Amino acid sequence: MKYQNKILKGSLIKRYKRFFADIKLDKKIITAYCPNTGSLLGLLNEGSEVLVAVVDNPKAKLQYRLEAIKSGQVFVGINTSLPNLIVYEAILNKKILKTLNYENLRKEVKYGKNSRIDILAEGPSKNKTYIEIKSVTLSRQKNLAEFPDAITSRGSKHLVELSNKCIEGHQSYLVYLIQRKDIKNFSIAKDIDPEYYKNSQLAKKNGVKFIAYICDVSFDGIEIIKEIKIIEH
Repeated sequence: MKYQNKILKGSLIKRYKRFFADIKLDKKIITAYCPNTGSLLGLLNEGSEVLVAVVDNPKAKLQYRLEAIKSGQVFVGINTSLPNLIVYEAILNKKILKTLNYENLRKEVKYGKNSRIDILAEGPSKNKTYIEIKSVTLSRQKNLAEFPDAITSRGSKHLVELSNKCIEGHQSYLVYLIQRKDIKNFSIAKDIDPEYYKNSQLAKKNGVKFIAYICDVSFDGIEIIKEIKIIEH
């Protein structure tokens, strides 16, 4: 997936009130929208190199959007609005979930109890495939990515909803899109959110399929590289 906006490089000063980040661009300081409500644990070091999109919308309150933060030698994508599109395009282009049999692929479809599934695949049979996507940025150990980076009651709710669809006879996938390429394995961060871990184990027993992919995040855009192993940690 290519970025649709002009991208600039800068350095992070600070992130605050969840949705704002002060960034140094050349010799000026700007405030950018931060499209991520997570903790961004381990990424918010002052002086880190960042990628910022120029927002092409005169009605927008902020004219810049934070897209990625450099950690070590790699950029980490932090925009949580992009993974759905990245996975959707990858499915259409047969890069991932190649055996998925569908005639119609829809995004943001209502299901369960006041929930929306990220992608719904509908095939020739009555059975459907529900695909939930989680953006992953956390890496506390070398080569290991983890989710979540904060307690997520919403994430637990999604696991229950996916489980219910499996029980009803449908297929369910939970795709962890790791927006960085310096990773070899993925694990649930059960010390951060034990409830989410418990619900993930129940979901597996009920037939939910868990998949993790790493991405190359660059100045040009974000591309899925490959599937990686999910381990207990």
